[in-house]
Amino acid sequence: MSSDSHLKDKVVLVVDDEPDVLETVEEELDMCLMHKAADYDTALQYLLSYTYDIVILDIMGVNGFELLKTAVSRGFPTVMLTAHALSPESLKKSIKLGAVSFLPKEKISELRSYLEDVVLGEGKPVWTKLFDKLGGYFEKRFGPDWKERDKFFQEFEEQLKRDLRDQS
Repeated sequence: MSSDSHLKDKVVLVVDDEPDVLETVEEELDMCLMHKAADYDTALQYLLSYTYDIVILDIMGVNGFELLKTAVSRGFPTVMLTAHALSPESLKKSIKLGAVSFLPKEKISELRSYLEDVVLGEGKPVWTKLFDKLGGYFEKRFGPDWKERDKFFQEFEEQLKRDLRDQS
């Protein structure tokens, strides 16, 4: 099954301070070539020393937002994968800093599907697909009016709609 994946032989860096998360991601992405880091310093060395098709970062425990800045500056499509920092504020910061996607660890079993969207999108942000897939989840977690409470998300959604129209 993994040989049919668009992720086959992609080089991935996954950074999380929880060994079980690193192991689970490695199992989910068994078709990829994987580097794992459990702390900020190791992750930074990897980011500065190698080239990645996708970078997956935790937020808490590894200074994920700082690593995100480095990954984006190196041109690596970066996905935030978080549990404790799952909030509209972290989502907004991830978007502003250049992440291409943002996933709750609760959805780790679907990681392959989300990363295939990133690869098929040629590393460009996949926010429209993400909000389509996880809209109900975010509404349950953040409240049904979470986007309406923050002007940033209203404007961001309008921009995504404009971008879609321009592509058609």
